Amino acid sequence: MTFAMAPAAFAEPLIIAHRGASGERPEHTLASYERAIDQGADYIEPDLVLTKDGVLVARHENEIGGTTDVAAHPEFADRRTTRVIDGRDISGWFTEDFTLAELRTLRARERLPDLRPANRRFDGLFLIPTFEEILKLIRAKEAEVGRRIGLYPETKHPSYFAGIGLPHQAPLLALLDQYGYTNAADPVFIQSFEVGNLKALRAATRLRLIQLVEPEGGPADLPGTSYADMLSVEGLGRIATYADGVGPALSLVLAPEGPTALVGRAHDAGLAVHPWTLRMENSFLPAQWQRPDDPQGRGDFAGYVRAVAATGVDAMFSDFPAQARAALEQKE
Repeated sequence: MTFAMAPAAFAEPLIIAHRGASGERPEHTLASYERAIDQGADYIEPDLVLTKDGVLVARHENEIGGTTDVAAHPEFADRRTTRVIDGRDISGWFTEDFTLAELRTLRARERLPDLRPANRRFDGLFLIPTFEEILKLIRAKEAEVGRRIGLYPETKHPSYFAGIGLPHQAPLLALLDQYGYTNAADPVFIQSFEVGNLKALRAATRLRLIQLVEPEGGPADLPGTSYADMLSVEGLGRIATYADGVGPALSLVLAPEGPTALVGRAHDAGLAVHPWTLRMENSFLPAQWQRPDDPQGRGDFAGYVRAVAATGVDAMFSDFPAQARAALEQKE
């Protein structure tokens, strides 16, 4: 099959649909991913966790109390428990305690109902998708729209899952290989907040890898290592030995006083920069782009998108891929 190149207007930075078009559909559902693809997103992002029987499924967290209707299923009441995830006590229902067949009896719900009440009309309509179902959706949509659609999976809590006998790497790479993703030319980025699994992936694949970083803390698998140290000139050089880019929080590339030095430092190290996450709601926007009087609770999203793009980033995550693309195409 021959694919057309993306339209010329779709210039960089690339738009990564964060959990799909999650501003308009419940996150990590096939409906959310398909909406993002139809809106022209360059990449879609599934967060991957595992079931009890070792199947990769898309959820932001392995705790699913806030993103499914599991609490309304009395047959699973005794599955509620508390686990230590990345050093924190988390209570709820966890994917690793359910087989895929059991998860298929649940339905997705909007994670932010107060901020996104319109999305509540979709509660109860969609299943939790498997990673393979997402790959099949991409293949079907590529045939429909005539362009490559990028894939940007995140391995969630990989050392935790490996510690309970459910590692991500083998099923992830097996499925990617099965669907033809094998080298750096393929439209795939694999991301993680941890380091060890990225290094293991680098030894096993030439697919591109992204080291995620936050403003505080450090990788769960490297106690004593801070993200701040990893973003120094020396730290970025070390990241470049096993990853192809960094995925920082937006505040790490655009502070209240203006752009930071991170983009330049990362580019000097040969790393791409893909910050997260652009959202339209005032509660997610820096003060200078908020509009407190907006009846929808939204701010100057377009202005913020353009300000982030002006820092020189190579891609950006957004819950609203269509609006982010429109902002980039608008003239100042």
